[in-house]
Amino acid sequence: MFDSSIFKAYDIRGKYPETIDEDIAYRVGRAYAELVQSENLGKKLQIVVGSDMRLSTPQLKEKVIQGLIDSGINVVDIGLATTPTFYFAVAYYGYDGGLQVSASHNPKEWNGFKMVRRGAVPISGDTGIMEIRDMVEKNEFKDVKEKGIISKKENVIQDAVKVELNEWNVDLSKIKPLKIVIDAANAMGSIDVQEMFKGLPCELVKLNFELDGSFPVHEADPMKEENLKYLQDAVLEHKADLGISIDGDADRYFFVDEKGESVMQAIIRGIMAQLALLEHPGETVCYDIRPGRITKDMIEESGGKAFVTKVGHSLIKEAMIKNNAVFGGESSGHYFYKFSFGTFEAPSVLTLRFLQFISEKNQKVSEIIAPYKKYFHSGEINFKVANSADKIKEIAEKYKDADEVSFLDGVTITYDDWWFNSRGSNTETTILRLTVEAKSKELMEEKRDEIARFIKI
Repeated sequence: MFDSSIFKAYDIRGKYPETIDEDIAYRVGRAYAELVQSENLGKKLQIVVGSDMRLSTPQLKEKVIQGLIDSGINVVDIGLATTPTFYFAVAYYGYDGGLQVSASHNPKEWNGFKMVRRGAVPISGDTGIMEIRDMVEKNEFKDVKEKGIISKKENVIQDAVKVELNEWNVDLSKIKPLKIVIDAANAMGSIDVQEMFKGLPCELVKLNFELDGSFPVHEADPMKEENLKYLQDAVLEHKADLGISIDGDADRYFFVDEKGESVMQAIIRGIMAQLALLEHPGETVCYDIRPGRITKDMIEESGGKAFVTKVGHSLIKEAMIKNNAVFGGESSGHYFYKFSFGTFEAPSVLTLRFLQFISEKNQKVSEIIAPYKKYFHSGEINFKVANSADKIKEIAEKYKDADEVSFLDGVTITYDDWWFNSRGSNTETTILRLTVEAKSKELMEEKRDEIARFIKI
């Protein structure tokens, strides 16, 4: 069995057992091993393996580890771990790379692998995944004289929280007794949350904290409104100060204010950028090109350098490393921090620094964010088209009189009082995505509908 569609822009992902099974997992272990060995000739490599709580994870993990060991790799098994904890383990302890068994926010039938090099630098479509795909398809691997061994490493999350908060000077003593509702969606986030809230004066209302790979209540994808509703209702019911919803592998966080209203990621990203710039004045902050202009305003207002990137968590991290950025954020809820040992998502810094901030402000979350609700946003809208690349060319031609036209990722069109980005999906050529933003709600809706009509022609 081999289905090339499981090899995606940022990871390997497919349905178990239809497109990803034990045989594919073994081959992925062998192929990943040969890739990193070719980059580290003559060295006995130590590779981290972590995993989520999906129902198919134990058997896939066993086989991917077997593939690594049969290739002569020494495996360090960190057990059940969120993706950010996995990144921390690879980077902080100085291992040679890592493989995380997870399908992030996908439905329960799915599973997959996220892969990194030393320093937790992501392996993406153009930095190794396609080479791994070709090796998995060929299924011809080198004979190895000496197999690897497996060891276990425990308490990684404890180290992660302590080290990350220390590097970013988060002052836990300033956090007030807030009431916070957190929805972990029966997924991995509950592990991190319970560690980061130890010893804090906060009252934690836990929703769906039991690990359950069948996702009995709702999918672990907070981008979908129907999944966020559980949190929004609970915030109102418990009269909480704040709500947080976490995706399946806990590398994306979504915030809800005390009124049960979702806080736009661009505003959270702007606030966290400003707080990062207090620690590192004048430094660079990265953010993706999808509209969320308030982020750029807030970075520049704080004296930082705003650097726009393509969409995609691995692409933003690559841009951060290249430009020595201290913080980065993606519209989908990823927030990245630069540490002395690597650059990756750090939910402990994100969450607890935000709690410190709202405690010091002594205002309701809705009051804090009110001044930043300047622009009106369409959300990301998906269209089915014959070919997204062709449609993007047509859109660029139609709006060529704009103040600015950028082809960094799809096409971004900017006028004085409204702007939008339209780009293809990284995995399907027939999907076109659109995000529109404007200085008034009426103009945003008018332009959103106008572009939508044009796309459908």
